[in-house]
Amino acid sequence: MEQHYIDLLVSDGGIDFDAGQQPQYTSDRNSIAQDVKHAILESGLVRKLQAERSRPLRADILTQIEMLIEQDKRIEPGTATTQERSAGEIWLFAETTEYGDVNMGISV
Repeated sequence: MEQHYIDLLVSDGGIDFDAGQQPQYTSDRNSIAQDVKHAILESGLVRKLQAERSRPLRADILTQIEMLIEQDKRIEPGTATTQERSAGEIWLFAETTEYGDVNMGISV
């Protein structure tokens, strides 16, 4: 199967390397999930969520995150949702246009 989206695999803020010290790659659905996660982290919305204590304002930030997810053309419009599992973790769910569901967590 041909891969359309290929990225370096990033974990814990750095590039992952294999045993031979060669960079590891990710593709397609995992690449899209990684791109979306980095877009959210770079947007500053996670930092706003960390600082906010008001439930209605937290819900507004989660809605902004959903809207940001859906700006990616590889994500099916109307499918992005967020859930706050705990005070330090949110889960993101969306459906890609070509590769099915994407589920990921972000530590807040």
